[in-house]
Amino acid sequence: MDLDLRKVRYFVAVADRLHFGRAAADLHITQPALSRQIRALEQDIGLDLLVRDRRSVELTAAGREFLGDARAMLAAARAARHRMYRAAGGQARLTVGFGWGMVVTRVISAFTAQRPEVTVDVRHLAGEEQTEAVLDGTVDVAFVRMPVAEQGVTLTPLGSESLLAVLPVAHRLAGRAAVHSTDLLGERLVRRPPSGRAVEADHAEVVRGAASLLEAAPRTGSVEEILESVARGHGLTLLPRSAARFYTRPDIAYTAVLDLPPKEICLARAAADRSPLVADFGRTAQSVGWAAAAPPAPRPAPVPA
Repeated sequence: MDLDLRKVRYFVAVADRLHFGRAAADLHITQPALSRQIRALEQDIGLDLLVRDRRSVELTAAGREFLGDARAMLAAARAARHRMYRAAGGQARLTVGFGWGMVVTRVISAFTAQRPEVTVDVRHLAGEEQTEAVLDGTVDVAFVRMPVAEQGVTLTPLGSESLLAVLPVAHRLAGRAAVHSTDLLGERLVRRPPSGRAVEADHAEVVRGAASLLEAAPRTGSVEEILESVARGHGLTLLPRSAARFYTRPDIAYTAVLDLPPKEICLARAAADRSPLVADFGRTAQSVGWAAAAPPAPRPAPVPA
């Protein structure tokens, strides 16, 4: 049985999202084209991998079994490509993924200084895509904030960063450099809608002990939308320190929350990927570390007169 790796990659995308529309958008193809490719893969294998109707998509028993092998195939193909480039003396390439608000320039610069023959491409990834992109071969490695879905990936810890409370500029705590979670008693927490997958911790989970002190505000989508809700006084939110620099605006303020657990930063790669190039990048990332790579957080804004 010969398998087309492109079809395999498409299957992994659908299996991870359980939604043809979202998978097609992320793959930059039309939904009918994606459906045809999945049907063709099922015909090649001789088994149904997915059960789909107008409302839902689910993996069959065969699909669940095949998913792990599919991830391994994609990782092995990527590693083989790196080995062939190296053997032929050609231009090696590495694609690095990163999440919102992450600065990875120092790690990449350190790596290219050691390996100038390697071309490094970067790709921004939404939180729910990060490990999926590693597993389906979209990127070779990805900088991720924990927790993420860990099945099929190897995670290398790089460091951690604190969480900052994001407040309306006129908030009673906005002029303070740091607070404790008990200072947030009764505040409303603006957060993202649940994705339905264990990719990112829900904010209430991250806050842990403080979660019981916070009231739920209406959920909203992107970081920009969340900050707009904060600025209009609908509640507060939490951002990792490295992300805060990218979202400065005059109508919000940041303050450290001293007793919240930090967010761990890791480098993710496919567990089946044995590429020396990927291993070299991982060693460089560990050497540089996340504390050096992360920018300082913005200073808290003063309370307006």
